Amino acid sequence: MDSFLQHLKTERNLSPETLRAYRKDLDQLKDFFETKDLALIAGSSTEKVRRWLAHFAELGYSRSTVARKLASVRGFFRFLQKEGRSEGRCAFLELSTPRVPRSLPHFLTVQEVMRLLDQPGTDSYQGLRDLAILEILYSTGLRVSELVALNWENIDSEARLVKAFGKGRKERLVPIGEHALEALFAYKAEIPTRWLPLDPTSPVLLNRFGDRISDRSIRKIFDRYIHTAGLDSKTSPHTLRHSYATHMLDSGANLREVQELLGHKHLATTQVYTHLSTERLSEAYQQSHPHSRLPEAEKSR
Repeated sequence: MDSFLQHLKTERNLSPETLRAYRKDLDQLKDFFETKDLALIAGSSTEKVRRWLAHFAELGYSRSTVARKLASVRGFFRFLQKEGRSEGRCAFLELSTPRVPRSLPHFLTVQEVMRLLDQPGTDSYQGLRDLAILEILYSTGLRVSELVALNWENIDSEARLVKAFGKGRKERLVPIGEHALEALFAYKAEIPTRWLPLDPTSPVLLNRFGDRISDRSIRKIFDRYIHTAGLDSKTSPHTLRHSYATHMLDSGANLREVQELLGHKHLATTQVYTHLSTERLSEAYQQSHPHSRLPEAEKSR
């Protein structure tokens, strides 16, 4: 298991958060099969493997979570076979992935985003930092993990570009707007002197101890402002990424361009936002076009 996780870290450059998810999935596998050596269960019966999958449903896990756990375990057993540490059939590799219903991502309207951005106070260092966090997320569409990883050398204010490191440490350049840059440098000007000087490799966003802020802290900050803004409780930092993509497409951006900006490997991942836009256009049509619906008298004939 440790060899596999090291392989994921060095060969695939997966983020610490993703590595933690893999470790948790494999620890749960060890607990279910009551073994410390996962190689010993490679030849488990299909029935036993199905019972392992079924117990997640009993625990209330969603289908998407179960599918992700199966993907983690499959990756592990493929690694064992490649390393010559497991031979013969493996039921974990033969099971079909649970069908996951595709839901449209939650996003905010432009007005709701503006309401969210109005929440942080700008009369304190903390408020300026929080506003910078929200502005950058909406301006660039970065993932939270990409945001917390930013160093000052990754910000080119003259070219108005941010160098982001996505999944697998894949690098991409993303434009950043003037509002976000203004918020960023207003925050930078108020960083306490005890944490200075900053150098190019210093983290952009700092916690209350002057260290790099964590994903979890950003989510806590976000939850506080979602509450004060009176927005849907299912809104998360990732919602700003969904909102960024939806608003770009609504304003005429090309799907391929949005794919590049988001750092999606496959166009199909980005296409979900076109479904969102299509659904909104359909609603607007139904509400606005005089001949979109028959009169009730016509319907009853």
